Amino acid sequence: MADEKFSNFLTDIIDADLAEGKVDVVHTRFPPEPNGYLHIGSAKAIFINYTIAKHYGGLFNLRFDDTNPAREGDEYVQSILQDLKWLGAEPNGGIFYGSDYFERCYEYAEQLIKEGKAYVDDLTREQMQEYRGNDAG
Repeated sequence: MADEKFSNFLTDIIDADLAEGKVDVVHTRFPPEPNGYLHIGSAKAIFINYTIAKHYGGLFNLRFDDTNPAREGDEYVQSILQDLKWLGAEPNGGIFYGSDYFERCYEYAEQLIKEGKAYVDDLTREQMQEYRGNDAG
């Protein structure tokens, strides 16, 4: 497929960014939370991101969003790794875990709060549901 010419709104944006020099490498990623098995929507996201990176000779990352250990497990990490292999989507940009840089994200959050660019939301679950609706639960 890397030799085929295809065009869609994503490739149009990437082509323009490359032509304007905004980027010089296409780097995509798939960020699953390892709390269950992948589904057809995941396969679609993997296909799009991997294929675009491959088409442009770029990189494709797998970045596990593993910051909720109460709901996640190695069984799901291994399953996701097997599924990517089965789909032929090699994460040539690397395999990363959100928990590896959680401390740095926390430091950035503190910095933004100190600068007045963010705040700590102290709403209860019930208040959040009242403000946002039932899908905030």
